[in-house]
Amino acid sequence: MHREVHTWFSPSLNKQMEVAVYGHYGFALLLIPTAASDYLEYEHMGLIDSISEFVNAGKVKVYCINSINAESWLNPHMHGYDKAMRHQAFNDYVFKEVVPFIKNTTGPGVEIIAGGASFGALHAANLFFKHPDLINGIIAMSGCYDLSVYTDGYYDDNVYFNSPVHYLPNLKVEWHLSLYRQSRHIHFVSGSGAYEKPECSQHISAILSSKNVHHELDIWGQDMPHDWWVWHRMLPYYLETRF
Repeated sequence: MHREVHTWFSPSLNKQMEVAVYGHYGFALLLIPTAASDYLEYEHMGLIDSISEFVNAGKVKVYCINSINAESWLNPHMHGYDKAMRHQAFNDYVFKEVVPFIKNTTGPGVEIIAGGASFGALHAANLFFKHPDLINGIIAMSGCYDLSVYTDGYYDDNVYFNSPVHYLPNLKVEWHLSLYRQSRHIHFVSGSGAYEKPECSQHISAILSSKNVHHELDIWGQDMPHDWWVWHRMLPYYLETRF
């Protein structure tokens, strides 16, 4: 499998950021790490190997970026306001730096699908819902789409506008809604086993249904826990059957 690592100093985050790229061709799959992990997490945990046949066949080109959760919501020593501002800087990094990088290394018309597991699923969903003109769809695995779960009681406008289950019910801007409705790839999938919370996916599904946004809600069985081996099954299944 073709693999490259690119790095640059991010003006949005004021730090060096890396991106691991796998493959040559296909739609762009932007993977956001779980929790406080980094751009090599999906490689180290074997998920890249699990989808290697689709990468090698030119169906998908994968871009794995760094998380800054340890510098925001998962940092117990930061004030909530500073965490929220850091989260906003991460959004700027993706929209202003990562998306242009993907376009420059694929093509201006290539679709970008955001994906991730657990906390990465929340980020992926939020990035799509905030900018459906830049992110064209999502594969969200085992996520909770309520950012306040991670904010240790802190709540402000920045939390609200990065928490899909809070801002989507009140969203009436037809520009956003129209682009959501045009997307062919809004996939929420969850197991029902240990440490999974399928009700989180069901919650956001109900919100999208109320907005007449076509999407897929896929709840797997009680033998599917919140674990990497499950995501090793989920992501290849979606790449094979939905794209």
